[in-house]
Amino acid sequence: MDMNEIKEIFFQECEEQLAELESGLLKLNDGDRDPETVNAVFRAVHSIKGGAGAFGLDDLVSFAHVFETTLDCVRSNRLEPNQDVLKVMLRSADVLADLTNAARDGGGGVDEARSRQLIKELEALANGELPQTATESAPKSAPAGVAPPAPAVNEEGFQPVAFSFDDFDTGDEPTIEPSTYEIVFKPKSDLYSKGNDATLLLRDLSRLGEMSIHCDMDTLPPLDRMNPEDAYFSWKISLKTDQGEEAIRSVFEFAEWDCELDVALAGGTVGMEEDLPMQPVPFDLSILEEEPQAPAGEQDRAATGEGTPRNAAVAAAQTASNVLQMAQSTARVSPENARNSQSASAAQAAAQQAASAATPTIRVDLDRVDRLINLVGELVINQAMLSQSVIENDTNGTSSINMGLEELQQLTREIQDSVMAIRAQPVKPVFQRMSRIVREIADMTGKSVRLITEGENTEVDKTVIDKLAEPLTHMIRNAVDHGLETPEKRVAAGKSPEGTVRLTAKHRSGRIVIELADDGAGINREKVRQKAIDNDLIAADANLSDEEVDNLIFHAGFSTADKISDISGRGVGMDVVKRSIQALGGRINISSKPRQGSIFTMSLPLTLAVLDGMVVTVANQTLVVPLTAIVETLQPEASAIHSFGSSQRLISIRDSFCPLVDVGRILNFRGAQANPVEGVALLVESEGGGQRALMVDAIQGQRQVVIKSLEANYTHVPGIAAATILGDGRVALILDVDAIVAASRGQSLKPEMSLAAAG
Repeated sequence: MDMNEIKEIFFQECEEQLAELESGLLKLNDGDRDPETVNAVFRAVHSIKGGAGAFGLDDLVSFAHVFETTLDCVRSNRLEPNQDVLKVMLRSADVLADLTNAARDGGGGVDEARSRQLIKELEALANGELPQTATESAPKSAPAGVAPPAPAVNEEGFQPVAFSFDDFDTGDEPTIEPSTYEIVFKPKSDLYSKGNDATLLLRDLSRLGEMSIHCDMDTLPPLDRMNPEDAYFSWKISLKTDQGEEAIRSVFEFAEWDCELDVALAGGTVGMEEDLPMQPVPFDLSILEEEPQAPAGEQDRAATGEGTPRNAAVAAAQTASNVLQMAQSTARVSPENARNSQSASAAQAAAQQAASAATPTIRVDLDRVDRLINLVGELVINQAMLSQSVIENDTNGTSSINMGLEELQQLTREIQDSVMAIRAQPVKPVFQRMSRIVREIADMTGKSVRLITEGENTEVDKTVIDKLAEPLTHMIRNAVDHGLETPEKRVAAGKSPEGTVRLTAKHRSGRIVIELADDGAGINREKVRQKAIDNDLIAADANLSDEEVDNLIFHAGFSTADKISDISGRGVGMDVVKRSIQALGGRINISSKPRQGSIFTMSLPLTLAVLDGMVVTVANQTLVVPLTAIVETLQPEASAIHSFGSSQRLISIRDSFCPLVDVGRILNFRGAQANPVEGVALLVESEGGGQRALMVDAIQGQRQVVIKSLEANYTHVPGIAAATILGDGRVALILDVDAIVAASRGQSLKPEMSLAAAG
């Protein structure tokens, strides 16, 4: 594995850490004060900082260090994570993500002025002060221990200066006499492989008091036997400080799992002293006063005194096995630390439990998975062709060949399900990305918005997830900008000044349904209708239903914004949403109530590779109907068919009536409607369209088919979702059930765009 591959692994780990960071900050923003949540946020930033230091990403390290310092104040209860503090931290998480992406892409894309401003705000918070942006606006609640903002200048021209009485030394607290501690610090190779740096640890330790260091190099082998991934040096440190042993151990908090550490008061016996004869060596403490500016390799040379490479110092994840190593290391404490044995046992038990529950994983390039998906698709097609050939040439249904084919079919199905499960991923990363969009649009519009996500662990095919980000972004922007009112208007309407946007995901009938709901003013249908008339989209006397008016917003170039802004007004957005959803084989519906809000519902297939379908015949054409849309099949009787109007027909099913739809007539396969009694009815259910009975000529059987994009190989055909290859080698079209149902409700397919015209 070369350095580029290792670096790519680091950036993949950064994505996970950034997701953990944003998730934890949002929990804190919602009122979660669990110490483990705070620790998880701190660890995420610390891991990114450590890995970035290994590659000499100075900008990323510098920002992460300031961010980490502020989070440490929260972790030690010196800073209350109120709304003002978390607002700064959420914006800092965004900048940290930008810096990570810039480092990955080779630079660019980072607002340096914004980065410098946030560094100042984070430093102000760490020092117990209000950030600069907070003091520029109306008075806000200050962090714990900070005096409120000063009032305006009075008539005499004097400005009162705010101060805190906490800064005065009352003399009540006893003075702590400094003590001298003997510390033995012996890193393991894992310490460097996880991005930690001995130089930085020694620097932080030197800030606790007066320190002298002796470095042991006796275990350093000859150059020809040296392993560049091993750790050969150890340090014996004498530290005079009034901070206590706990402060010393906190310096090594995130490294103690990967090193041997012993701390004892001077005069006691240091547990490792006999095993590690120390040689005093010159050590310049001045290098510990400032952040190292040299590349990562030079930092290692400063810490070890040799040019030991750090090719292994790049792994960022800390798995449960590392936690187990921490517990085992803790168990090997010296007699002076015997008082900690109980906590060490508890840590070891917890680590063993975590290790037993951990699931081993591997990273695989997506191209390899895609190639496997394609091969499985070809396997399904060839299995279907083989079965078709045997059926046509063998009349004995109990032959060994048929039995073998049945087993092959079962194995093929299991392989396909397993491969699909590999590509299945939760929608959580996309949902978390929307949190940032909401914050940015809310700041730009001056609105107070709260995003609530549900069903983040709902799994869907990776291809679908990758293509969800763009339509969701447009919908989020539309919901915040157009859907939600300003805080003043919400209060006047008797609502909370904070608007709510709810993003949910769930499985339904073999599809994934994503809903985006807001509690805003709803769609102003009169305004939408007038705008459509002005743009010549509809006639002035057109009689449209509420649903049809709502769907006008999906027209290209349509916008109800009064003026063009950075957010909206150009009519680009919702038309992109509809095209993107349709390209995925999905559909989108709108439900809006005045003064109550709107709900946008997207229904998408779980995978774009394979589906179970019912193969049917319509006017001598072979079609495939997705099995997830079919409720039941039935043979119509003459007594169950009823005419309605001039051309509509209904079928009676268990004391209820359902519209009967001639698929061949809708697709222009035939000019006249077929006799329902001579065919088969498929009772289907569509999203928002209710139940319909699709009339076909015959059913050939149920099969698993491989989806082939019709748009990519030909063009979009209304009423047709995709195509597939049957076992006999013929191409069959996969029916778009929702388009057929919509056509039956009066939204007829245009003749020039029909399948017959396309052919």
